[in-house]
Order: sequence, then C-alpha cells, then structure tokens
Amino acid sequence: MKYNPLSSDLYSKNRKNFMKAMQANGLAVFNSNDIYPISADSSLPFEQHRDIFYLSGVDQEESILLLFPNAKNADHQEIVFLKETNEHIAVWEGEKLSQSQATKLTGIKTIYWLDDFEKIFTQLAAQCNIFYFNTNEHYRAKVETQTREDRFIHWAKEKFPKHATAKSNFLLQRLRSVKSQEEIDQIKRACEITEKGFRRVLNFIKPGVWEYEIEAEFSHEFLKNRSKGFAYQPIIASGKNNNVLHYTQNNARCEAGDLILMDVAAEYGNYSSDMTRTIPVSGRFSKRQKEVYQAVIRVGKEATKMLMPGVLWKEYHIEVGKIMTSELLGLGLLNKVTTDNQDPRNPAYKKYFMHGTSHHLGLDTHDYGLLEEPMQANMVFTVEPGIYIPEEGFGIRLEDDVVIQEKGEPINLMRNIPMEADHIEELMSK
Repeated sequence: MKYNPLSSDLYSKNRKNFMKAMQANGLAVFNSNDIYPISADSSLPFEQHRDIFYLSGVDQEESILLLFPNAKNADHQEIVFLKETNEHIAVWEGEKLSQSQATKLTGIKTIYWLDDFEKIFTQLAAQCNIFYFNTNEHYRAKVETQTREDRFIHWAKEKFPKHATAKSNFLLQRLRSVKSQEEIDQIKRACEITEKGFRRVLNFIKPGVWEYEIEAEFSHEFLKNRSKGFAYQPIIASGKNNNVLHYTQNNARCEAGDLILMDVAAEYGNYSSDMTRTIPVSGRFSKRQKEVYQAVIRVGKEATKMLMPGVLWKEYHIEVGKIMTSELLGLGLLNKVTTDNQDPRNPAYKKYFMHGTSHHLGLDTHDYGLLEEPMQANMVFTVEPGIYIPEEGFGIRLEDDVVIQEKGEPINLMRNIPMEADHIEELMSK
C-alpha cells in the first residue's frame, strides 16, 4: 500500500461499536469487492469495499470479515479469512497478507485461509439466530452488477433458509457518518494533497491548454504524494462546459476569457477529499464573472455557518435556498414577481442552482449518513454552492470540506486552498 494505515485500535473500536448495535446472537459477514473484468485478461484496479475496510483495515481482494459477538468460542467472535499466499502468487502478483500481518493490521487474533470459510461459517450458523447481510442502502446507490457480497448472500439464504436476516448497512450508515480523529486526519491529508495539485495547475493554466492536460497535472501531483489518484472521476470543465454538472469528457481547449470549473480531488488511504474551484483561464475575472463568483462565495460562507449539531439536512438546504434566492435577485437573474409566485416544491432558485449544497464525506465521496437524523459533531460535509448561467456562457461552483464541531463554526479542511477571487488572480499573475 502507498498510504500509512490507521491504527488497529481504530478498527477494533469500529468493530466493537458495530457489534454493540447488533441484535443478540447475530452473525455478520462482510466481503471484499470483486476485481472487475474489462475484456480478454484485463481488469480494473482493485478497490476495496469500504465497509470491510472500515471494520478491519484489510485492503485486499478475496477477504472476508466475520463478526459473531455471542460465539461460544471466544476466538470466533472476530475472524478474518484471507486468500492463502504462496510463492507463485508472490512472484506474479506480489506478496499478500500473512496471518501475522493481518493480526497486526486489524487487531483480530483469529485469521483463517479462505478455503476454511464454508466449514467455519456452517459451524457458526448453527449457533446464531440471525444473519446480518451487507446490502447497499445508500440513498444515491444504483447497482446493476452482481457483487461478491450478493453472491454470498444468495448462497447463505439457500443453504440456511430458516435463519432470520437483518441489514448491516443501516448500522454502518450511523456509525460511519461520525468520524474519529484518525479518520479526520486522513481526510485532511487527502485535502493537503489536493491543495498541492491545485497550486500546481494555477501556474499551468493559460489560454490554449487542454482540459485533459490540466487533469494530467493533477494526476502527477496526486501520485507523487502517495495518493492512488482521484477520489472520483475528475471534472475539468471550461467555457460552456461549466454548466454541465457531471461533465467528465475533459477534452476541450481552454479559451481566453472563459472560466474553468475544476471539481477534482485526491484520495488518501481510501478516504476522499472533494474540492471544486472555478478560475479564469486568462488569469483575471471579468466584472460579471467576479460578481457571480462573489455571490457564490457568500452563499458558501453562510451555509458553512449553519452546519452545527442538531441541524436537519432537509431544513439546512431550505435555508441555503433562501440565501441563494437573495443572491440571485441581487444578480438580476430572478425578480420579485417570480419568487413571490414560485412553487415551494420547485423553488425559483433551482433554475440556476439545481443540486444540493452539502453531502457527507469520508471513505466514500458521497459518504454514509442517515439524512433524517440530526447532524453531529465530527461529521464531515462538503459545502458546494453554484450558480450556472448557460445564457451567459459560464457557471461557477466552489466547494470545501468541513468538520462539524461541538460548538462554533465547522473547521474547514480546505482553508489553505485559495478561493478568494483577488487571491486567485494574484497567484495566476506570478
């Protein structure tokens, strides 16, 4: 691994909290992700399932975590199953985790090879009343591919049809949404790497460069700083492309006078950062561009102040909408007649700001969190207001990552990444 792993104490604590939330005599299983094929003998790079990683720190394919707090044998309360390594695998793929290495990484004493899983699971199934299966319940999820987890669940239900089942994900949605200091430090490190990439491209961007060249500059800086690369598919959108929310072609030429919107960030140790900056290709904003830019900054600052313990996600977005409406009136994009007669279910500001302002951030870029529950200290949120004006040929989005505090304003993990318009112009002029 390129990154410095977190402590085994953290993973032990995460498992303890999860098992405390389980029903009595429940048995939970977590599988690694598959390595997904492309064609011929090609495959995508392996990405570990974030749940088994959160609970164990294991970042290796074909691994299984089993949690059974009421196991009759105390050695079977926590078990990791690993693909057995050998000399052939070491030569062709590199060494895999040994049993002793896995114990040091995870804090779990009982490590079996994967070949023993069915035998051990069958023994333990006879002792438990309920299986905890790990289905994907994220509010944005759209999964059309059968996963390793899906295949296991199908097998277990067929083999043990009388067992009751429950969903692990609802427990993890709550647990993973509140970050430990170690996790926050890992996200902060991802933000610091992102800052290095942004400062690099500030000195690179000028009329005539291509969006993919800017993407390459970010990639170089991220990899140089021990990141695997992008936390999500990067958006490098110049000119009219600013107004396409999920533009990922990154194949246009950057022209003088245009803005370039860069929604791009690094990961570190499987933790995401999430940054958006919009800067002038020529190094200076036009009067109108700066006017809109300043409005977006004001919305972001006011939105950040509202992220406090006890706030409800839905109500927060309603209040941000009111602030955005005021700014759009000031910009002449909305008028009072429109806002006085707007449909509350589809407010007028949505014409120019059609996405949400904040989402949870962590092991996933759109991380776990139960949106019906109040915000808590140590939750990490993005703040990403935007104003998109296709008729004027540009859009602006600005995004930071912040940590909610028990008292006072959130801590901005991206506070060192330049955002103020004058500062951007100053840096680009050097």
